Amino acid sequence: MKTHEIINLLLRYTILLILGLGNLYFIYLIFTPLTIYPIFAFLKIFYQTTLIETTILIENKIIELIPACIAGAAFYFLIILNLTTKMPIKKRIYSLTYSLAFLLLLNISRIILLTLFFINSLSFFDITHKIFWYGLSTVFVVCIWFSEVKIFKIKDIPIYSDILRIKSLVKL
Repeated sequence: MKTHEIINLLLRYTILLILGLGNLYFIYLIFTPLTIYPIFAFLKIFYQTTLIETTILIENKIIELIPACIAGAAFYFLIILNLTTKMPIKKRIYSLTYSLAFLLLLNISRIILLTLFFINSLSFFDITHKIFWYGLSTVFVVCIWFSEVKIFKIKDIPIYSDILRIKSLVKL
């Protein structure tokens, strides 16, 4: 039992380290296409749209989806919260899937909304973009984590519970 718990702990933190390598390379590798293609598909329904890598061209307007738009750090933070919390593997898979899918849907919706504001030259595009950038992105992540804790009945505290467990294993 002790060996299994140590291996589980080392595996979880190793995965976090690997995902954090190369300026979140693996996170962006996964979530860039998962973000861009649904946005492009939605916009294509209503507009003459062209996709060139991470740039969407719509009616003589250019929308470049840079890494900040993809929200890789937010995805990584949710993964950190999940993997630094002790829980059974089945619960971990469900809760991680829930949180990442929820953030992905919110992010896609946010980008579509901002794109529509930009395409239609709405005067409040800049302020809306800044509100999302500076405030709501953090609120999204916090709300997703708290909803994940409630829905999946997560009792442990990220990192802290692992530290307590390591202390108890060392004492044995």
